[in-house]
Amino acid sequence: MIHENIENAQIQNVQVTDDLEKLLAILPENLRLLLNQHAQRDQLVEVVMDLGRRPEARFPDRAEYLTEQVISREELDYVVEHVGLFSGDNRAGIERTLHRISAIRNRTGTIIGLTCRVGRAIFGTIGMIRDLVETGKSILMLGRPGVGKTTALREIARVLADDLDKRVVIIDTSNEIAGDGDVPHPAIGRARRMQVATPELQHQVMIEAVENHMPQVIVIDEIGTELEAQAARTIAERGVQLVGTAHGNQLENLMKNPTLSDLVGGIQSVTLGDEEARRRGSQKSVLERKAPPTFEIAIEMQERQRWVVHEDVAQTVDSLLRRREPTPQVRTVSDSGKVTVSRELSKLPLTNNSLSRAPLSADVVGWRASGQMLPLPILSEPEPADLYSGAEDSRVFSETGEEILQVYPYAVSRQQMEQVIRALNLPVALTKDMDNADVVLALRSHIKGHSKLRHIAQARQIPIHTVKASTIPQITRALRRVLQIDEPGMPVPELSLFSQADSEDEMEALEEARLAVEQIVIPKSQQVELLPRSASVRKIQHELVEHYRLRSRSFGEEPNRRLRIYPD
Repeated sequence: MIHENIENAQIQNVQVTDDLEKLLAILPENLRLLLNQHAQRDQLVEVVMDLGRRPEARFPDRAEYLTEQVISREELDYVVEHVGLFSGDNRAGIERTLHRISAIRNRTGTIIGLTCRVGRAIFGTIGMIRDLVETGKSILMLGRPGVGKTTALREIARVLADDLDKRVVIIDTSNEIAGDGDVPHPAIGRARRMQVATPELQHQVMIEAVENHMPQVIVIDEIGTELEAQAARTIAERGVQLVGTAHGNQLENLMKNPTLSDLVGGIQSVTLGDEEARRRGSQKSVLERKAPPTFEIAIEMQERQRWVVHEDVAQTVDSLLRRREPTPQVRTVSDSGKVTVSRELSKLPLTNNSLSRAPLSADVVGWRASGQMLPLPILSEPEPADLYSGAEDSRVFSETGEEILQVYPYAVSRQQMEQVIRALNLPVALTKDMDNADVVLALRSHIKGHSKLRHIAQARQIPIHTVKASTIPQITRALRRVLQIDEPGMPVPELSLFSQADSEDEMEALEEARLAVEQIVIPKSQQVELLPRSASVRKIQHELVEHYRLRSRSFGEEPNRRLRIYPD
């Protein structure tokens, strides 16, 4: 890790206000007495009461039963009578507090379980990111439930309103940010709060806030629907700063979520021109970001005292789509309040298979012992570019001392080659310097017109291997041929094996089916309809889909009869 110094590295002491007595007051008397006498009373997270089961108290590090006596219907009714009305999302609160009571109902709508969660206003929690809050950029907080997203959101709203003198409006769907009742909790400072009648109307209230109350900042908790994501984009385009939260541990989770991907710009499939595909060294159909992100900064709250900051969401998303490792900031705060900002350098990507693959054979050595290869040792954590630089000794070795084959790709997708190398755990490294290369892997149609490359390879006695198309099956076959590996490592389809006449129409149809399976059906579990094809072409498409162990069916009338592919 590279450590960076930041100003104001010492944050103020954290102050906690929880109004715990008001939550304990709504509980049955026997539970109230037990919790008041509990040694970890001040660390209580929530109390769980389920009909016919023992009451449970949960703390940050453990959970315990409070008594052997099970919860009765009367005890549940006692709690329900002492809290506010339950809204459409089965949540209620206690007036002028931040506590949340959530209900579990049976099929007839009767409450049979309650989760009484302690709400705490923690002042000083955003010392780690105060510099980002002051930039005026929109910020999205990500993290698992219970990690403190709402607490941080509440404190951000207070700082923006009180310390930075901005007009802040909070969209409080469940009254979780500013508490229950008509008068908001003091923890939000001068910020204003708009309540939402039902969760389904949250997106309308978001737009209403901008149109009617002239805010400079909109704060919203739990963006979870496509309409809310669209409303957030509309607000951001009007120049209003957004601060919001969404469930998801990492930015990648949002990118893969079709409902919320618009928050980070949205993902679309585009077809590149020949020149651009050659320049990138990729296939012609690639995934790209659709639009500028709604939120310019994203924060992954991994733990309460460790946050990962993506300062430029657009750049991070573009890197992930091109299979490059982003280098976000990692911000941590110690118990004494000292903030440390560091940055992780991206390393060569590893997969679980590369760490756990069993050897093919105890007698196999050299390049054929692909199953025995271990990840390359990174001794001094060089910059990623250094891994491909042409040093005097260009050889690369595995931890077992075996030499790694260095391949110079020309007009072949580097991304796809790395994918094959990782999946098969091959003893291969890619190089950008011909001086270090053991082999050149080139696209057949491009190498024919590149006499200079052929002459250089011939002068340096570097063999050239070609592929007909820059696809995973062809790259896999070429690398296995170079390494003289006969045993199949993984079921990657060779499209030419499915083509009967090897015609352009058949290869195009097979490529269409392959892209549909690998980019939509398998990762997104969505069915896909292909373009209309002739009966003979549909037949080979069926065979390719069967190779992936998926189901497909032809439907429609000729000449518009086409294939539909279903997820497993």
